[in-house]
Amino acid sequence: MTDRVDLSDAAWFKSSYSNNGGSCVEVAADFLGLAPVRDSKDPQGAVLVFPAEAWESFVTAVRRGEFGDV
Repeated sequence: MTDRVDLSDAAWFKSSYSNNGGSCVEVAADFLGLAPVRDSKDPQGAVLVFPAEAWESFVTAVRRGEFGDV
């Protein structure tokens, strides 16, 4: 089963890591308790939607270096 989330009012912002010329990630932080994530080079493309708490845990782990160099 797939639930659709209306993202027409999402306020997207680009990751601070996206200025390196590589892959660009945009997120709409805390959007109704969710964290939609998309490729900024393809804003009409697929969106991954995570629970906001899970996204925050992921970002915290990245900042701590738990996944090595990003």
